[in-house]
Amino acid sequence: MRSDWLPVVEATLAATVAWLVARQLLGHPEPFFAPAAALIVLGQARGQRMRRAVEVVIGVAAGVLVADLVVQALGPRDTWTVFTVILLTVALAVAVGASSVSVVQAAVSALYLVVVAPSTESLVPFRFVDALIGGGVALVASQLFTVRHPLAPLVTEIRHTFTELADLLAEINQALTGRDEAAALAALERARQLDAGVERLQTAVLAAGEALRLHVNRRRHISRVHAVDATARQLDYAVRNTRVLARAGVTLTRQPAPIPPQLGAALTALTEAAQAAGNALAADLTGQDEAADRYAEAAERAALDAVHTGGQLLAGSPPLPLIMIVGQIRATAIDLLRGMDADDATVLARVEEALGLPPV
Repeated sequence: MRSDWLPVVEATLAATVAWLVARQLLGHPEPFFAPAAALIVLGQARGQRMRRAVEVVIGVAAGVLVADLVVQALGPRDTWTVFTVILLTVALAVAVGASSVSVVQAAVSALYLVVVAPSTESLVPFRFVDALIGGGVALVASQLFTVRHPLAPLVTEIRHTFTELADLLAEINQALTGRDEAAALAALERARQLDAGVERLQTAVLAAGEALRLHVNRRRHISRVHAVDATARQLDYAVRNTRVLARAGVTLTRQPAPIPPQLGAALTALTEAAQAAGNALAADLTGQDEAADRYAEAAERAALDAVHTGGQLLAGSPPLPLIMIVGQIRATAIDLLRGMDADDATVLARVEEALGLPPV
């Protein structure tokens, strides 16, 4: 409860306020669909695009409206009424291109009105209005706790995701330094689970964009959120490269050839680059421009140092797993540098120079 109290408060307040608005302010006799729609929208709106939340509101409200009209024409709790309501609701939702979740929500809302809720003789579409009220209240409630600091959840997620990547690289390094196959396998398993962190970061980017669009005086930060979106895509590539690196690390621990100490130095530098890149991005979002520049410079130095140190391991005839690890160090360094909004041509030129290759 200490970690998940916020959804409880949001759901309780939104459903109660929606009920009060529909019952006390508008005088609707049975405003069941006001709190129901609020709960449905809150279940979908967190971390989703505003368009998706609005789609849910319209889907639920349309389902209620269709059911209201059909019930008044055919009567409730009748087989043909159920058939007609489901057919019209699903067909309408599919025709407008609604998602599968919205189609189901609209159909369930309409079906509940036909089978369970008592019919109304009034031609005023109370339930349709109630669904709109509940959805609107839910959208407002989902943003209340980010009014003062709309970027704070995104900053937290950035630090967490980049720290996870840095910790994974450190774990791979430790496994290789100790020539520990079990530890290398554990690091590989952890690398396979790191995709969830990237997905959380991408979700946090969407949520931050929604929050900023509701704050006129903070719209200038939207460009920075867009930059984080681009960084998240590069981070996804870095995570994939790290997974390949971890797999090659497992193979390397199984070979009799000694593991050179320079590999540990290269991975240590890459770990520092990942941590510094996350700090640079977080500082940029919070308006700490000087700190962001310092962290970005540190990330660039560490990334290029990792590539340079790894390139020295290619002399002679290194085993294939070691060559693969050096290749993934290079690829991960490129992804980290690209993620800091650096010029792509400049990044490639500096990385190839650090690797000891002639300029193209």
